[in-house]
Amino acid sequence: MAEILFPALFILLALGLPVAFAMAISVFVALSFGSSYPNLVVVKEMFAGLDSFPLLAVPFFVLAAEIMTGGAVTLAVLRLAQSLVGHLRGGLGHANVVSSAMFAGISGSALADAAGPGTMMIRMMEKGGYDKPYAGALTIASSVVGPIIPPSITMIIYAMQDQEVSVGSLFMAGVLPGALITVMVLLANARVSRVRGYASGAPMPSLGEIARVAFYAVPALSLILLIVGGIRFGIFTPTEASVIAVFYALIIGMFVYRSLKLRDLPGIILRAALTSSAVLLILGAARAFAWILIIEGIPQFLAETIIAWDLAPIAFLLAVNVLLLVFGLFMDPLPGVMILVPILAPISHALGIDPNHFAIVVIVNLTLGLTTPPVGSLIFVVSSTVNIKPSTLIREMPPFFIALAAALLAITLIPALSTWLPNISGF
Repeated sequence: MAEILFPALFILLALGLPVAFAMAISVFVALSFGSSYPNLVVVKEMFAGLDSFPLLAVPFFVLAAEIMTGGAVTLAVLRLAQSLVGHLRGGLGHANVVSSAMFAGISGSALADAAGPGTMMIRMMEKGGYDKPYAGALTIASSVVGPIIPPSITMIIYAMQDQEVSVGSLFMAGVLPGALITVMVLLANARVSRVRGYASGAPMPSLGEIARVAFYAVPALSLILLIVGGIRFGIFTPTEASVIAVFYALIIGMFVYRSLKLRDLPGIILRAALTSSAVLLILGAARAFAWILIIEGIPQFLAETIIAWDLAPIAFLLAVNVLLLVFGLFMDPLPGVMILVPILAPISHALGIDPNHFAIVVIVNLTLGLTTPPVGSLIFVVSSTVNIKPSTLIREMPPFFIALAAALLAITLIPALSTWLPNISGF
């Protein structure tokens, strides 16, 4: 079956089919021509992949993000980011990066960050004298932190594949790596802004003005503290946290910022349902795909082969980086986690690598795939929302590829970036 599965998948992806459909159809083809299993097994495995209580967190976090990323909430965070760094050279670019980091604590999705506040920042940067393709490339790079700074849908899915970690520990493990990626992208923007002569976006505000803007943004940014703090102290589970996040978003949207009206809810719920269904369809197809790999014994074969190489932990992590970066060229993070984590995680545990450290290395690697062609979802989201050719965006990406690669290398070689917060938090 594997000899049919992989060629079918790559052909379907090359034809431009969405990842979920390409994976599901390739599984049907492999079963039809490479085995005696009935095709009904595909449907069974897809439903089995979705029959999980923790997965309820996905639609609720998506819904909370849809409620939070509209209207006054978005403007509050953007104003805070601009007041903090907008006066520096390349200030609007810095504000783009900082606002993405802030929104990562609200949305948990790189694509949501790029399509929402990222689009607004591109238009602001263009009006401020920045080249539009550069503003788009910066938005792509800064949106990478969406699934790394908690809450994160990718981390929820990862925790379902590796019993050595929990959602709470991964949420804590992602904070410092997310901050490091933000700093590296800020440095890249500072260098490009200096070379191209991008000026500051505004005069430096007074401390009183910064305090007023920050106070206005506190209700929006408190969501991450509510989620992480509640999980850390055992007040609620990650699934329960997602429901609480929805109610919190409704309360501050309706009664604090007063930008959310009852008539807006049907549209918000519809968008959240469409996004959630797309995510869950990918997860179901990935479960069926992974089932064939297990039946064919591919995970066991790869595990035995890699263990036989007797690699040191650092050498193994570097090899995993290369594998995942190549894998990310063709596959989105969620199916990547579903397929690869059951193979690679047990090997990393056997080598004595901290489970949280390995998880963050995997998640960062696969998320970087969103920025690289040919599949690079972030490229196409930004391209479609602000009408820029993908090839034009890609030409502006090299400084950010260097920054992101440096951050990835530091995360790989310095385990404390991923393990310190979970350890001191009791995970």
